[in-house]
Amino acid sequence: MSDIDKIERLLPGEIEKRSFEIIGEELNRMGIILAKENEAVIKRAIHTSADFDYANTLKFSDEAVKIACDLIRNGADIVTDTNMALTGINKKTLERFGGSVHCFMADEEIATISKEQGVTRAYASMKKASKIGKPLIFAIGNAPTALVSLYEMYESKEFVPDFVIGVPVGFVNVEASKELIMSTDIPYIVNEGRKGGSNIAAAIVNALLYQMIER
Repeated sequence: MSDIDKIERLLPGEIEKRSFEIIGEELNRMGIILAKENEAVIKRAIHTSADFDYANTLKFSDEAVKIACDLIRNGADIVTDTNMALTGINKKTLERFGGSVHCFMADEEIATISKEQGVTRAYASMKKASKIGKPLIFAIGNAPTALVSLYEMYESKEFVPDFVIGVPVGFVNVEASKELIMSTDIPYIVNEGRKGGSNIAAAIVNALLYQMIER
């Protein structure tokens, strides 16, 4: 069989469906059974990255998916640490529930605060987000200092996030910052280890949104 004969002839709308079928088949071959309540989130992370490690490394606090969906249903906003994640989140679907997405990383005000206080823009952005004044889900895919900022506000009782999606990627402070969030009673979806990224943060948010629509 030639390489061209191996190509599956699918219509655009069928490609995603077939992708999820393949993911399910691969998981079955690996003997991995996902918890039903977390399945949609894990499979979309795998779909976005083609990385099956997420089946084992994505960690969920008790009833995390239910809590996140309830927040969205009641109009919660999403705060992210990159414009890439902001772009990737399905804003039209979120708006149906009364929510919107924020990213303050490029704000001049944040640049000034970052320089004056000697902190990262992500750190300063979380401080600004804490003043929004409505339920918030934080979707962090790049900056561990965003998670550190959220943890410090939680510890000082300055502000308690309603939910944290903690999937920053990298090598410096990434694993430690995720552990900080998992040590609190803040509801979370966190990926253990170094892997993650803005695309994974957006994928998790979208998995929650699509799951709500399907229901």
